Amino acid sequence: MSVKVDPNLMKDLETFGLRDAKKCFHCGNCTAICPLSTEENPFPRKLVKYAQMGLKDRILKSPEPWLCYYCGDCSDRCPRGADPGETMMAMRRYLTSQYDWTGFSRKFYTSETFEIVAVAIVGILVGLALWMFHGSNPNMEHAHLNSVWPAPAIEIADLIMAAVLSFLLLSNTWRCVKFTMGTLLKRIPVRIYIRQGWELITHFLTQKQFGECTDKMQWVVHLLIMTGYSTAFLLVAVFLAGGIEVIGLAWEPIRFQRDVVYPIFHPMRLFGYYATFAILYGTTYAIIGRIKKSKAPYKNSHGTDWMFLILLQLTTLTGIFIHFTRLLDWPMTTYVLYVIHLMFAVPMLVLEVPFSKWAHLAFRPVVMYLTRVKEEYLKEQGGEAQETP
Repeated sequence: MSVKVDPNLMKDLETFGLRDAKKCFHCGNCTAICPLSTEENPFPRKLVKYAQMGLKDRILKSPEPWLCYYCGDCSDRCPRGADPGETMMAMRRYLTSQYDWTGFSRKFYTSETFEIVAVAIVGILVGLALWMFHGSNPNMEHAHLNSVWPAPAIEIADLIMAAVLSFLLLSNTWRCVKFTMGTLLKRIPVRIYIRQGWELITHFLTQKQFGECTDKMQWVVHLLIMTGYSTAFLLVAVFLAGGIEVIGLAWEPIRFQRDVVYPIFHPMRLFGYYATFAILYGTTYAIIGRIKKSKAPYKNSHGTDWMFLILLQLTTLTGIFIHFTRLLDWPMTTYVLYVIHLMFAVPMLVLEVPFSKWAHLAFRPVVMYLTRVKEEYLKEQGGEAQETP
């Protein structure tokens, strides 16, 4: 079987944040210390070697970048300071750009200027749209959103956004599946995919494999951010036709324009409370850690790391402010905050979900699930089945 080498791979990976991989002399300490590395899927050393040798095709097929949660043990123990944990993170950014058929993700990851400008443009367009299409007679005596922006129009726009985001994310996830599985995708019986289905659900909901790492706090923070955001996103894009006010739902989990507050113990409101607490606690912990550079995962922050943390914080905080201004019945303040809130929330959804760090929320559990599927299939075949080149 021929092996194709890309001599520019290392240089390309450096644009995605790869830093010190050239220092690695393959002692194997990183793989030995990693509690998640297995004989079937050893890492990080194998991926560092692929990068050094220019084996792009091997990287595209490798599940290991998604099996790593970047607890930082490998980087702390590396005798050469090669930072293998950051190498795995750079691999995830690179793979995300390879899965994205639009090419937008690559630009988002390799240019901080493009990232900032894209977020700013989407935010400004949202603000302009809300200003241009507001009602002619807004209620200035009471905070009443329906008097400013008609609910049906907002709900239609939300449905369109949800449909576009779902298509982009699912199509990119499908490319992730094809890269990871190769020709085995069609050879493995459907019954194995069904039998391992619970793995997909379990890893998505619990991030349980992260719990096997030595730094349990990183698992807690990761779980809070992911489940908090997932709760908000699912409430917005899936439940309730027309969607729910994004992080504002954390305090009033209702459809975008309904001027009714549900009882405090209403299930949707409780989900909203959890989303707010989880996101605020998780993002605050991560931001402080990155400022202090307190541990290996926080020492080399990429621009996209900062962007999603900042957008999450601002979306959450403006949602909380809207809650209080509506309780105080301050109409103009509520309307202005609502516009600002959506100017943060919509760019986060439109840009981060299908093209950047939040796409990992889909790719990671899918790859873990496919890894279990492949392992069961190979076990049935007595370990002799191989993917054909």
